[in-house]
Amino acid sequence: MEEWVGGLWDRWITRAATRTYPEAAVDLSAMTKTLGIVFRGLGGDAGLQVQEAINSKRAGRRGWLEKIAGTGIKAATAGIDGSSLKLPAKIDLLPTRELNRELYIWLAALAAHDVPGQESWLLRNQRATVVALDRFPALLPRYTRLLEAALALRTAPENLPDDEAAQEQALCDALREPGSIRHLPPLRRKNAHAAQSVPLWLYPQPGADEVGAVRAHQEVAEGSAVQEQKEAGQRQQAEKVAAPESKHGILMFFRAESLLSWAEYIKVNRSLDDDPDPNAGAAAQDLDKLSLMQDGERVASRVRFNLDLPAAGEDDAAVGDGIALPEWDWRQQRYRDAYCRLQYLETREVVPQLLPEHLRAQARRLRSQFAALVPERVWLRAQEEGGEIDMEAWIRAQADRLAGVTSDDNRIYQSMQQQERDLACLVLADLSLSTDAHANDQQKVIDVVRDSLLLFAEALTETGDPFALCGFSSLKRGHVRFHELKAFDQAYDNLARGRVQAIRPGYYTRLGAAIRHCTSLLTKRPNRQRLLLILSDGKPHDLDLYEGRYGLEDTRKSILEARELGVRPFCITIDRDGASYLPHVFGANGYVLLRRADELSQRLPMFYAQLTRN
Repeated sequence: MEEWVGGLWDRWITRAATRTYPEAAVDLSAMTKTLGIVFRGLGGDAGLQVQEAINSKRAGRRGWLEKIAGTGIKAATAGIDGSSLKLPAKIDLLPTRELNRELYIWLAALAAHDVPGQESWLLRNQRATVVALDRFPALLPRYTRLLEAALALRTAPENLPDDEAAQEQALCDALREPGSIRHLPPLRRKNAHAAQSVPLWLYPQPGADEVGAVRAHQEVAEGSAVQEQKEAGQRQQAEKVAAPESKHGILMFFRAESLLSWAEYIKVNRSLDDDPDPNAGAAAQDLDKLSLMQDGERVASRVRFNLDLPAAGEDDAAVGDGIALPEWDWRQQRYRDAYCRLQYLETREVVPQLLPEHLRAQARRLRSQFAALVPERVWLRAQEEGGEIDMEAWIRAQADRLAGVTSDDNRIYQSMQQQERDLACLVLADLSLSTDAHANDQQKVIDVVRDSLLLFAEALTETGDPFALCGFSSLKRGHVRFHELKAFDQAYDNLARGRVQAIRPGYYTRLGAAIRHCTSLLTKRPNRQRLLLILSDGKPHDLDLYEGRYGLEDTRKSILEARELGVRPFCITIDRDGASYLPHVFGANGYVLLRRADELSQRLPMFYAQLTRN
């Protein structure tokens, strides 16, 4: 009975203290695509992605009902960090869904005109508002509606102490007339509250180092509070701190031999550093910041990563000493020379294989279709020399002569010539661990990749175009694994089929290094057209912080380098979230997004036919 009454009270007081409109809520997940288009279309940085903002301590006074209910402590504010546009996961501040949706769009438009600098957040928001409304006057009615709704939610200045009232009035004036306020009046009282945050403005977000610390901690601290929040879809602000010099606290050092005398007679339940705390998640939600540090004590994580590595006798054999490659650091806007090492690998004991039975019927159809791409002998008309008279050209010449038109044009012959296709293609397949996921009830993604490579090769043997098949994965920058399944100068035979059927998923996706090496292989070809087809199932990612915008910008730079060298890269991906980053990395016409992985084997040869059509 006591718990039942307590539950009723908690629900009632929480509902009474709520200052939002849950029935009018709009989720960021439903707006992500629209906001990305608005942000980039209005001139925002194309490399930024739309992500959820981190909850932080809310500014301003809390009402007495909120204090009783224990609500209103944290809130998410919009802003830009080094790699993403941060927006609240849900907006329910305003009374209608349309207004909350317009607030999302306004924040994206404002962010597109925000210029980082040393100015205060007050001046930056006013300047960005002025520029946005000046460049796009159609935003003014939306801003006016949002301004009226937002001002109605704020505490009236007359209900606040004098110093807080002066700050609130200055903020309202800055909203009504952007650019009119240079600074906020100071707070003079000891216990004065800072002004309530403005939902129409952007606020500073945690720096890239803190965000990177959170990511690193999430990767290696399963069972921790941060991991529990990650699984629950929550985000937390973090700060990176130094590890203490000693972890023994007030315990004195003692002789290790004494431990045996206790352990022999007493059953001691000794906890491990990696034991998860079942209440850690709830405790973390109450913290303003998570303090993260690296102490080198991640035993379970170290064992887990080592288990990813096969034994030396089972791993593929390394060929040569590897190739040093640069990498693009977008933060410093410079190359890191010889930063990565690409290692050729050869699968041990490859057995020659025939084409699998389930692919033979489809391979026959593709070969017959691609036979139409085989060059044919054609008549070249209006030639100065040739084996036969071009009757049309001869009649025109005779008509001109009878009409008294003199001409030195003697191109009245035709000759038969062979038209040649002058192109080379390299297919680069992502063999990372993510391809071990199921594509459907019968196949994994890696199975679809194998079938696609085999069918593609069967089709190209009919055209005679030179082609190569390669795969890659990576384990940090010093070990980019490269498999040459079929080189340009190798025949496509049962041994090549055996190499394709022997590929296995593993490791991560350092895409930039693999693209740079494939580009160097293609630039050595004498062909006029050089095509690089990239098969991928997700974003670039590796353990040593090759993720987020860093990985995307390095990949984008490698694509731009390839185009400058005369190579045409084209990406075929099954990443469902790819629409948020693919246009920035590959360009509007440089990729195709497949909704189902099992479409890849059917459509890859057709994409090749379309891309190489003259």
